[in-house]
Amino acid sequence: MRTSVVAAVALAALGLTACGSGTDSGKGGGTDDTLVVGATAVPAGEVLTYVKEHLAAEAGLKLEIKEFTDYVLPNTALQEGELDANLYQNQPYLDDFNKSRGTDLVPVVKPYLPPMGVYSHKAKRVTRLADGATVAVPNDTTNEGRALRLLAAGGLVELKPGAGADASPADIAANPRHLRFKELEAAQLPRSLDDVDAAVINNNYAQDAGLSPTEDAILLESAKDNPYANLLAVKRGNEDDPRVRKLAKLLVSPEVRTFLQDRYHGSVLPVTGG
Repeated sequence: MRTSVVAAVALAALGLTACGSGTDSGKGGGTDDTLVVGATAVPAGEVLTYVKEHLAAEAGLKLEIKEFTDYVLPNTALQEGELDANLYQNQPYLDDFNKSRGTDLVPVVKPYLPPMGVYSHKAKRVTRLADGATVAVPNDTTNEGRALRLLAAGGLVELKPGAGADASPADIAANPRHLRFKELEAAQLPRSLDDVDAAVINNNYAQDAGLSPTEDAILLESAKDNPYANLLAVKRGNEDDPRVRKLAKLLVSPEVRTFLQDRYHGSVLPVTGG
């Protein structure tokens, strides 16, 4: 994939890499009829590539994809008008980002859930984690809270009543296995598996590292009543952009549902009704 000039300049300042899929078309924000969408590589980038290659032309949509390796820059680029939309985050993360960064981004549609999982090179079952095991978790507020809720669902810890999406280790009411927590940037978690007993890893970073959520995770989120479906987001006021509406419709189409099922075999789950 060719590197976008705009994204490359922004990312160079942060020491990150953004890869553009398709031709460069300048800044987003509707400067031409091409919809510029930011995404992390897996699954968002793959889903958007499928849409671009198989569905967009018939729907009258010109689509450019810019891939990012972190969770912050796709939102700042969207707020600043370098993107028209992005696909990679969930509602709790978006809410926290808007609150902490002063951005004004809103959801349009929620096409799929990439379940978070617990992975380990040292234990084949979550019940086999040793007493006092070190568990690495994401260090951003929303994903750390999500990780702790997953550990609680697996019976490893108990959270205080009322602990919400921003739960931290301080909200743990009971820790019968005396787990120790190591907070790391989400993208670093797969590389930490040789140094910790287990790590709670976001789906996209797990798959980027060659991990299969359905085969390798020793504990995996359930889709039932799960608030962490990924969403297509835009800057407030652009929800009814005709290009955005076309993409939103395609993302919840039967064709994309079939692609998700065939490509990910349960590692990424379609969300009924978007």
